[in-house]
Amino acid sequence: MARDHAARCRVSPVRNAWLTAAAAILLAAQGIGAQKVRVEDELEAYPTESVDLRCEFIDGGGRTKLTQVSWIWEPIDGQRDNIAVYHPIYGQSFPNPSFKNRVIFLHNNLENPSIRISNLKMSDAGRYTCEYATYPTGNEQGTSSLVMLAKPKNSAKVVTVQAGSESVVVAQCEAADGKPAATIKWLASVGGNHSTSTTNGPDGTVTVRSEYQLVPTPADNGGEVTCMVDQRTQERPWVYPVKLSVEYPPSVSIEGYDNNWYVGRSDAVLLCMASGNPEPTTVTWTAASGALPDTVVVSGNKLTVRKVDDAVNTTFICEVKNKHGAGRHQITTIVIEALEDPSSAGVVAGAVIGSLLALLLVVALVAVLLSRSRRQQRRGYPGSGDSVAAGAGGSNGGDYGNKARLLFSGTGGKNGTGANNNGPVYTYREGCDATGTLTEKANDYHHHHLHPASMGNPPTAHDILLSGEMDEADRRKFDLDDSMEEDYDRFGAPGGAGDMQPPAYHVHRGHGGEEDVYLDDDMESQRDGSVISRTAIYV
Repeated sequence: MARDHAARCRVSPVRNAWLTAAAAILLAAQGIGAQKVRVEDELEAYPTESVDLRCEFIDGGGRTKLTQVSWIWEPIDGQRDNIAVYHPIYGQSFPNPSFKNRVIFLHNNLENPSIRISNLKMSDAGRYTCEYATYPTGNEQGTSSLVMLAKPKNSAKVVTVQAGSESVVVAQCEAADGKPAATIKWLASVGGNHSTSTTNGPDGTVTVRSEYQLVPTPADNGGEVTCMVDQRTQERPWVYPVKLSVEYPPSVSIEGYDNNWYVGRSDAVLLCMASGNPEPTTVTWTAASGALPDTVVVSGNKLTVRKVDDAVNTTFICEVKNKHGAGRHQITTIVIEALEDPSSAGVVAGAVIGSLLALLLVVALVAVLLSRSRRQQRRGYPGSGDSVAAGAGGSNGGDYGNKARLLFSGTGGKNGTGANNNGPVYTYREGCDATGTLTEKANDYHHHHLHPASMGNPPTAHDILLSGEMDEADRRKFDLDDSMEEDYDRFGAPGGAGDMQPPAYHVHRGHGGEEDVYLDDDMESQRDGSVISRTAIYV
């Protein structure tokens, strides 16, 4: 039946909207009417500071009569204590001795009974209720929560431990008397773990402690762990690094022995190197053979052998101690015979190297001189294009090859017979340079000795060939037999035809402007374009 009635009597959408708005307004009016005391929901404060708790009564119609106002403190649930009362006739009252002389009313009226609490304590935290006694509606109230904050006292420290095989606490970090409670984290470069605990103080603060643990080894000594504390009152996390301190007995080694302790060596040194925590307190040197040799001097961790001899052919022992124990190390030194004075080794090596360099320099110099001598032997006389003594300024321009040619000047004809075929000697020697040019020495020689205008008696053939300017090799090449000497002697010789004159020389410019010097009517052209002498003897 109800469903049928609802189906027949449906509410229009417009009417539904008006009903909803009216219900909302009614609820708002009821809320305003119910909340007539205005306060702040929550306040934060720090110890030793002051805080203002505001309260105001709101009466829209002014029909409510205010009788009295009270501030009630609730430190915990179920506990209510009056700390301040105001009556328009009887005045102010502060019944709680814990707030005596610390609480005052800011305004002396019922409409605004705000109070101020000074010199706050952590125990002052809780709920504070502003309660009105009114007529005719009865009591009206509003509640504010006071949150007391405390910055923690942060600290961190190292715990000195001894190396071992069990996990122990090596560092501690604490955030004491903070509110709310702090959180602690660890950042570590070594292995390990941490544990955290909290302790509530009587005033509502909280102390947080954290411990870092690991199995300590000598390698962990000097390692670093970092404590990081984060808490609401801090702008940024508090960070503190802690260096670990792990104590252990000394670890010892001996350095300085180079396996070259020879007889007579001076100031050989051994060093005893030790590491431990705490630092070693004593260092002792001994020898396996008994007392230390007389040549040994000890200064702390340094052992010095003034002069190496057979007495130090032994085992040296170094022992180091600290409060956790002792460590020792030993080394056996072997004394060898000195084969040579090491100080002179450098001098000997330098002398050997210097001798080798000098020898190489001499060999190189001899090779250069021999090569130059051979080149000079090959370059004795002019070749193609070089000047020879054949009249004033004449030159021998014909290339007759690398051979020696003898031209004679005599009285005969062009066939080489008779006196007209006898003449001075012209030589073409092997040993030209790459361009076929002969040396200047040869030019000077022939020019000096074969110039037809030479003063005095003309030189004999023997004088020409065996002049002082020719070396022994040249003389051997041009040794003449007796018959040739006789022909040469016909030039002004005492017993010969002294009235005979040397043949005339002619200069002819050939191809390329080169000058050819030849005997008159003595040269003959060849099919290949060359010109040779009919009377030349090639040897």
